[in-house]
Amino acid sequence: MNTVAVCDTEPIAIEGLRALLESADELRVVAAESSLVDGMDAVRTLQPSLLMLDKAFGIYAVMDILKALREAGSRMAVIVWSFSFSEAEALRFLQAGAAGVVRKTASLDTLMSCIHSVMAGHTWMEKEMVHETDRPVRSGRSPLTARELQVMELVERGLKNKDIGVSLGIRTGTVKIHLKHIFEKTGIRGRYGLALSGLKEKGLLAMTPLEIAS
Repeated sequence: MNTVAVCDTEPIAIEGLRALLESADELRVVAAESSLVDGMDAVRTLQPSLLMLDKAFGIYAVMDILKALREAGSRMAVIVWSFSFSEAEALRFLQAGAAGVVRKTASLDTLMSCIHSVMAGHTWMEKEMVHETDRPVRSGRSPLTARELQVMELVERGLKNKDIGVSLGIRTGTVKIHLKHIFEKTGIRGRYGLALSGLKEKGLLAMTPLEIAS
């Protein structure tokens, strides 16, 4: 059975999520805390399979937790949830180590789909959070060069242009030129779209299908 810890700023949200998760036979809530300090203490003590973490604790606080868990080699999956996310925020959380990003306004089926996908080892986010990233990475007129592929890989990992330049031993201006060529060749707009497309191409990102209007 998979164990779950919930860390949320709203006690009523905690109780609602607890009731939902405990209705699933394969999930058991072992901790439910409204304090970030208490939540992290529970995680260290109980080592649950999954942590549901509220973005409302603060983006930087959540990012620090994701970074600390990744550096510690934790195998616990983390789903960050909130009432709203920008595309950039969602991608930053995934790049920092979150396994899933889901809105609190999502349907129960969508939330459970996120949880099941993450517990199966996938990375997950809602289709509605993604804009103009459905075009294939290699849809342009010419293939990417070896250097362009290196730049694209580092963009997927969340590195900024300056850090990419340091990693590859090239100038920041040269990185910008490579990105311009990558965007032209792939037809993808923006570094966030490029990163999301890379994750999807590698099969690392599972997303809900678009709903068909009746």
